[in-house]
Amino acid sequence: MSKTTSIFARVEPEIKERAEAVLNKLGIPMSNAINIFLRQVVLQNGLPFEVKIPQNRPLAIEDLTLEEFNNEIEKGFNDLKAGRVVSTDKVAERLKKEYGYE
Repeated sequence: MSKTTSIFARVEPEIKERAEAVLNKLGIPMSNAINIFLRQVVLQNGLPFEVKIPQNRPLAIEDLTLEEFNNEIEKGFNDLKAGRVVSTDKVAERLKKEYGYE
């Protein structure tokens, strides 16, 4: 058996919990997933996925000025008045697809 070493990393608790839930469904312990990731870094000679800022991302209220927030609310009211509405199921489906939210 090969020797091992320890890695200590700080991660947001919610992200860790969500990742553990996914990994548990796959039957992969967190340490194995990290090992797989690091092996892929070596094989790819870099990160094994593209790292970029998404063009389309959900708005975060803390990133908006008061004017931007009011404009977004106004757009929402205009959509309601015009009958441009979407079911919550469709919204949840889109959020999951586009942003990985559940």
